[in-house]
Amino acid sequence: MAILEATDEAVAAAAAALRGGALVAFPTETVYGLGADATNARAVAAIFAAKGRPHFNPLIVHVPDIEAAARLGRLTDAASQLGARFWPGPLTLVMAKQPDCRVADLATAGLDTVALRVPAHPLAQALLRAADTPVTAPSANRSGHVSPTTAAHVEADLGAAVAIILDGGTAPIGLESTVVDVTRDEPVVLRLGGLARECIAHALGRPIAFASGEPDRPSSPGMLARHYAPKARLRLVAREMREGEALLAFGPAVPRHGGLAINLSPSGDLVEAAANLFSALRELDAAGAVAVAVMAIPCTGLGEAINDRLQRAAKVE
Repeated sequence: MAILEATDEAVAAAAAALRGGALVAFPTETVYGLGADATNARAVAAIFAAKGRPHFNPLIVHVPDIEAAARLGRLTDAASQLGARFWPGPLTLVMAKQPDCRVADLATAGLDTVALRVPAHPLAQALLRAADTPVTAPSANRSGHVSPTTAAHVEADLGAAVAIILDGGTAPIGLESTVVDVTRDEPVVLRLGGLARECIAHALGRPIAFASGEPDRPSSPGMLARHYAPKARLRLVAREMREGEALLAFGPAVPRHGGLAINLSPSGDLVEAAANLFSALRELDAAGAVAVAVMAIPCTGLGEAINDRLQRAAKVE
């Protein structure tokens, strides 16, 4: 495994590794992805092995532009509308497969749909164009663990399972992409994420529903009932501290505490909080926190996605 700075030579090496069937981790604007050639079933299987990911959980396929997406999935009117407005960006669209879709069945969990995204990060764009193949890239962490926002997070979680980690600094958004199903007459959000639901509704000119789906048979990445989970037990909407708890705070008004405390955003900025969420959960794990009191976070804008992640992380197995 090698961590490479973002140079043209590093991108070329990573692209060659992908074409050769190896796994490559790279930054997107949301989180770091664990990439494999989406048309190579053995390479896709290596992702599942590295992550310990259930094989029924479909993966997102990354492409460089909307034209490449249209070669794999059927662009409905809504898909065209949303793609034109938000791609490149933190939006994944679940489409019906084209009859000649090259994506391996394992990547789509045997479904007749494919989840497609055009990432905005310049390093991700450079890699996709150099590799010249669709790239399946779930978050580069062990399944169910906190998603990675730096190259060091990837190394800590996956180590030698990855041939190359492209280091592009900290992922700026820090939440996975929002996933929207555009296969039906009315689009529906399958996973909340780095693009706020109200932005999608505004682009469509109508409200858009959120469908939680069946946790044991997810139609989208991120729909497992317990996901994004640190080792510590999380107690949500906490107003006070209990003995032995660390604190995950938000905003300027913080409960009195005598131990470990991390504030996602002292100013109450939901964008800052989203960017800091996964790093904060990792820091709490690294510090040995057993129980964490989590302050209330407004369920507006990106707060809706933050709360979704925290609720999944807090579920008891």
